[in-house]
Amino acid sequence: MGAVTVEELARDRLGFAGLRPGQLRAVEALAGDRDVLAVLPTGGGKSAIYELAGLLRPGPTIVVSPLIALQDDQLSHLRASGLPAIVLNSQQSAGTHAAALLASCDSDTFVFLSPEQLAIKETRETLMRARPGLFAVDEAHLISQWGHDFRPDYMMLGAQSDAVGAPVRLALTATAAPPVRTEIIRRLGLRDPDVVIGDFDRPHLHLSAQHVLAVSDKQRELVHAAASLAGPGIVYAATHASAQQANDALASAGEQVRVYHAGLSGRERHDAMTAFLGGSARIMAATVAFGMGIDKPDVRWLVHYDPPPSLDAYYQEIGRAGRDGAPAEVRLLYRYEDFDTARHLTERGVPGGPVARIAAALAAGERLEHGTRLQTAALSRLADLGAATWQVDGTVSWSGTMTVQAALTASEAETEREREIERTRLTMMQRYADHTGCRRSYLLSYFGQDYPGPCGNCDNDRTSAGSPPPALPFPVGARVVSEHWGTGSVQRYDGDHVTVLFDDHGYRELYVPALVERGLLRSA
Repeated sequence: MGAVTVEELARDRLGFAGLRPGQLRAVEALAGDRDVLAVLPTGGGKSAIYELAGLLRPGPTIVVSPLIALQDDQLSHLRASGLPAIVLNSQQSAGTHAAALLASCDSDTFVFLSPEQLAIKETRETLMRARPGLFAVDEAHLISQWGHDFRPDYMMLGAQSDAVGAPVRLALTATAAPPVRTEIIRRLGLRDPDVVIGDFDRPHLHLSAQHVLAVSDKQRELVHAAASLAGPGIVYAATHASAQQANDALASAGEQVRVYHAGLSGRERHDAMTAFLGGSARIMAATVAFGMGIDKPDVRWLVHYDPPPSLDAYYQEIGRAGRDGAPAEVRLLYRYEDFDTARHLTERGVPGGPVARIAAALAAGERLEHGTRLQTAALSRLADLGAATWQVDGTVSWSGTMTVQAALTASEAETEREREIERTRLTMMQRYADHTGCRRSYLLSYFGQDYPGPCGNCDNDRTSAGSPPPALPFPVGARVVSEHWGTGSVQRYDGDHVTVLFDDHGYRELYVPALVERGLLRSA
């Protein structure tokens, strides 16, 4: 299928004037029987990839989507284009569910469903008989425990894709730095995927950061920002208490503000969201519980009252500002003590006790399913190591590839590796906060996009072009080897320093003249 044909299909069947960067490459790879991981920012046209690839491949297209609201939006778009599409969810009656499922067997239908629906044996068997041509997973970062949105039900998707017999798999996400990409590929069982990285630049967002000394200073700056910035805004905080603190400061200043976090009742969260989306509240002060599925296009500003634990989280959250493409202000407030708090909140690792107990139970022939967060983490760790295997019904069985003791030793080593990488991710967040150069350059290079700057739209930049960049010993994105740190990828240059993401040791900032003089890095 040539490029012109795909573009014609996009125009004639879906009404697209053209394809965005990355879309064409991803569609052609899927049409050519290759798995794909597509990392495209919010608004980057991820859904068009499975829509076009689904039209090119025979049989139904299965789309796993985590929220009913997202499923409904995608369903409406396809039906408006005259394409057959159904949704399977828990809100349907048994009769409606069965009728929709049967419809998928008769045509090249797009079938939207949640991971929970795939756990139903009858659903899997019906989809298998329909011989699907494509298995797409939206919001694929939910399978990764590196993020705060981890969903245990996503862990079975690799096995469930095998069960329904889909020959090609597509993983879609709006933000995934290299450690998250690796986890998505492994856990979804993507086979030599084409990893398509889109353009992460959001030039309409003005980026800024401000260091404050005390909590009272932070409250004052937040109130000042809210008073000086027009339109709806979101304030993100790290904890329930911090979100409430931000809410109280804004309310005391006379702002129309609501608070949203997981400690509130379902009714309180619903009322807060309704008020913000409907416009009766101008500001939402929230934790990350107010996140996925929030589609308010006219958010004109976003303030981080506390720094997020990583640039992954930061980028995902700032993407909720200016979704209409109009200018928006993004501001980070931080104390150095905030990074210590973030370090405690994000400490990774699976305790040895639960891993030992669960490994022994599995080796003795028990089949376990995810339950508490600790149990799920232990099961996921054993599956990642190859000591256990996720089944399509949501249970985990022992694989027999290693002894219990070998699994425990490997788990401890993996925990230490993860903690080291997590520490360096937070360090990158703090360096962004303190950065004196182009913030957009720093942020985009973190995601592997070469952007030298200046952008002219951040607090550090001037619009002048500046001096030409120095010669680089390795291009951004190159794979390199260090005798001390092992293999890694060049992420960015900042003056005479280079940041390398090492596979087993995370992000390291190295002095370029020393590397060149002593030959400390070589091409992989």
